[in-house]
Amino acid sequence: MRPVTLFSGQWADLPLVELAPLAREMGYDGLELACWGDHFDVRRAVTDSSYVSQQRGILEKSGLKVWAISNHLVGQAVCDNIDDRHRAILPPHVWGDGDPEGVRQRAAEEMKLTARAAAALGVKVVNGFTGSSIWSFLYSFPPVAPQRIEHGFADFAARWRPILDEFQSCGVRFALEVHPTEIAFDTVTAERALAAVGHHPAFGFNFDPSHLAYQGVDYIGFLRHFSERIFHVHMKDVWWSSAPAQSGVFGGHLEFGDSRRYWDFRSLGRGRIDFEGIIRALNDIGYNGPLSVEWEDAGMDRIHGAREACAFVRHLDFPPSSQAFDSAFSRE
Repeated sequence: MRPVTLFSGQWADLPLVELAPLAREMGYDGLELACWGDHFDVRRAVTDSSYVSQQRGILEKSGLKVWAISNHLVGQAVCDNIDDRHRAILPPHVWGDGDPEGVRQRAAEEMKLTARAAAALGVKVVNGFTGSSIWSFLYSFPPVAPQRIEHGFADFAARWRPILDEFQSCGVRFALEVHPTEIAFDTVTAERALAAVGHHPAFGFNFDPSHLAYQGVDYIGFLRHFSERIFHVHMKDVWWSSAPAQSGVFGGHLEFGDSRRYWDFRSLGRGRIDFEGIIRALNDIGYNGPLSVEWEDAGMDRIHGAREACAFVRHLDFPPSSQAFDSAFSRE
């Protein structure tokens, strides 16, 4: 059975020494460590070998393992049109003086460092975001020339190819979480992003159905379409209305948890994602990595939710069949 892990990004307010025993008590096999809070500092991991041992020791004390780390926040700044919002999510040394191009370049160097830090920790996958210079052109009015979109993908490729080369040299792979605001946010744009970087062997995807389903994207089809590029899996649920709502897929500038939303994240098993279909597809494509719970539900206590989510995933997962179900019958 696949290990069940908890993504620590939504728990970064807790120090790792508190989160690790809590995660174990809730039933998890490991943590997907976020590179913010005090969970995993990429600079310290590269410069101080005792730091890596320290963080691993914290996990091991609670009987936990780590299969992946995630650096979404810094990755977002590599391609984005930088503004004051980024200052709130970036380390001070990446933000610097806030000059947009300087921020992007420092973010790119930090992502290269993340590949080295992952190698030092002994993990093979870094999940994250890429950012996008063209997300604001999602709706094409005033009309957006095709060349502008092409330029956006070219910008992504120029900024990320050197990063991916560093990942490859470190023996680590980068898994983009296909997600609104990223260069890839559905199957079509994921194909285009993959082509833009020349199908780089270090570039693939962190599958998260919650960001695809409410858009109307075939999320199970995504797994089969990119079967060789599914490097990591997030288990996350989402609900969307079966009737007309006061806001649509763009969210109406409403906060999560607002009852007027057309869609909202839910604790696993309480939304509309077909998780059994996902497990069957993962079995078909031979994915044996962790199933990492990214827990988000604005209306539920997170400890209650994370505990029931772990149990939900364990009950849901099953190994593929090693033989045809009717093989006991004679065939002629």
